[in-house]
Amino acid sequence: MAIFAIGDIQGCYDELARLVDKLSFDPDRDELWFVGDLVNRGPRSLDVLRFVRSLKESSTVVLGNHDLHLLAARENPDRIDKPLRKILAAHDADELLHWLRHQPLVHYRPDLNTLMVHAGIHPTWDLLTTVNLAREAEQIIGGKKYRQFLSAMYSDKPSRWSPDLSGIKRIRFIINCLTRIRFCRPNGELDFIQKGPPKKETQALIPWFDFPDRANRSVRIVCGHWSSLGLINNPKTLMIDTGCVWGRELTAARIDGSVQIVSVKAKKTK
Repeated sequence: MAIFAIGDIQGCYDELARLVDKLSFDPDRDELWFVGDLVNRGPRSLDVLRFVRSLKESSTVVLGNHDLHLLAARENPDRIDKPLRKILAAHDADELLHWLRHQPLVHYRPDLNTLMVHAGIHPTWDLLTTVNLAREAEQIIGGKKYRQFLSAMYSDKPSRWSPDLSGIKRIRFIINCLTRIRFCRPNGELDFIQKGPPKKETQALIPWFDFPDRANRSVRIVCGHWSSLGLINNPKTLMIDTGCVWGRELTAARIDGSVQIVSVKAKKTK
């Protein structure tokens, strides 16, 4: 048995197929974990969704910001990006989006002490807080009032966490944090403007995983989202968005036991 986590695919089905073949993946024996952003910029998002869904119990998926964008686009036609139109026009669109809408925002595996999330975790949230807050948001996305939230999802505010947040603002912050976080200010406020790697111009900002006394540092976190950083592999942080859609690589990491990195070269689509 092997468990492989796979970085952001973003519709690059050909690279995914080559990577899965390179892993010698056996669905009767192995598991594939997907860090989110299955869809959008690449040319074959529909095929990616169909493949991952077909894996059933052999796969675990967490939602990324582009996956949420697909769900929102279904409810807001003016937000439909060209790569998503084929999905929404497909005969099985309803089934695929229903399946996607019921995927979690985080997945924790106690025996591996490993939590998978798309972007990262607020530095003040410990493991239990993170899981509980994610479940709050999942109930909204997967519940009867999901359309109301998706129509109000697009905002960077609030940018600072408080347990007193309520309603849509609370759910928006949770989702923004888990699917979009990169940098924080010293007071814990999220910054959504800077998307590149840390540099001189971002000295006032702290990558979420470098935040002093991070409350979740006892848990290994597997994530993607920050493609400009490339692969980061240390005992507590495994970041595997290696820029497939930008023509770099699609990466998998074996996470049961010693980490093993497996990648395939990508064709630039953007």
